[in-house]
Amino acid sequence: MADQNAKSDLPQQSRRNILDTLELDTRLLGMIGAFVVICVVFDIWTGGRFLTPRNIFNLTIQTVSVAIMATGMVFVIVTRHIDLSVGALLATCSAFMGMAMTAWLPNILGIELGSGIIAPIAILVGIVVGTAIGAFHGWLIGYLTIPAFIVTLGGLFVWRNVAWHLSSGQTLGPLDPTYLKLGGISGTLGATGSWVLGILAAGFSLYLLFNARRSKVAHGFPVKPVWAELTIAGVVSGTILGFVWILNSYEIPVRKLAREFAARGEEMPEGYTEVYGVPYSVIILIIVALVMTVVAQRTRLGRYIFATGGNPEAAQLSGIDTKLLTVKIFAIVGFLCAISAVVASARLTYHTNDIGTLDELRVIAAAVIGGTALSGGFGTIYGAILGALIMQSLQSGMAMVGVEAPYQNIVVGIVLVFAVYVDILYRKRTGD
Repeated sequence: MADQNAKSDLPQQSRRNILDTLELDTRLLGMIGAFVVICVVFDIWTGGRFLTPRNIFNLTIQTVSVAIMATGMVFVIVTRHIDLSVGALLATCSAFMGMAMTAWLPNILGIELGSGIIAPIAILVGIVVGTAIGAFHGWLIGYLTIPAFIVTLGGLFVWRNVAWHLSSGQTLGPLDPTYLKLGGISGTLGATGSWVLGILAAGFSLYLLFNARRSKVAHGFPVKPVWAELTIAGVVSGTILGFVWILNSYEIPVRKLAREFAARGEEMPEGYTEVYGVPYSVIILIIVALVMTVVAQRTRLGRYIFATGGNPEAAQLSGIDTKLLTVKIFAIVGFLCAISAVVASARLTYHTNDIGTLDELRVIAAAVIGGTALSGGFGTIYGAILGALIMQSLQSGMAMVGVEAPYQNIVVGIVLVFAVYVDILYRKRTGD
């Protein structure tokens, strides 16, 4: 009988393909495939300009702001809510920080631009404002039971115009030089720092893979073949180091280097070159992604979020304080909006009234394209970031080939609807 059972298992084992052996998420593979297709198509369409180090660098720093907010939007959508105010909240946080740097701190406390404390104080102001507004939204939704759609739609109108009132409709600048380093091209690690970061990141990824396998073995769970583990480790490490190599291939223009040397009263050596490397804004996104992933997968708060999204009534009956949980989720989103405001305004080098316009739609689209279920209960942080990258790639590619902004938005809208349709088909097929 045992031999018969063993033989009956053989056909099932033989039907396992390489994807099953590697235990890869087919949804993630689909998103990666779509991203690769977009990059290849636009690279061919633009005559090889899309995949240049310069464009990839620009694409990366343009994605960061939306990607940071999209990680928070995952929690909101997972719990069956929506937040239409993130773009306006970003603008309000940016206005508060801009006013702190250009008016309040210099005029009230006498702290001028260039001081070592002006940027931290301004960022702290933005974070406090963003978190407080987010928590207020959560209180209205959780305790007063006003639908999130209505609360955040009202917030879209209110906070966008609060930002306008703070700045009196004017552009705020110049901003502090230290602050501007967090926006992208003004602040990077350089070649050596980028390689150090890449090697550390690759090593940490390998450690996580090894530790996960060792934990499974210790608890008697089945593990992938060694060749599959090595394949995944090679792909992860290669991707990280390849990304660093591409960014380190983008050289600082010679004229800019010459101006920097001249400003220091020095003469630039002949043939001297420098590269940008990994921007500080990307490091901020990496930190946010790691923290949000840990919260989602390793903390009680994360378990409560996904349990509530899966079945709100059962979660409440099991003792989860869903009202307080809602406040926490929206406070997290407000905090992330403030961080995004730092990146966005620093990249632009000033605060403007239209900063963050339509970001709420881009953030929601990024989360949904990244696989977050509008019905609640499922979503991933890495999926939202990849969704933001796909969105930005589409828009950047269309801009490079001369597609006007209205048509770009049409394409993004079509892609969003198609992504939701594909997600519905996937869930029907898998029975989720």
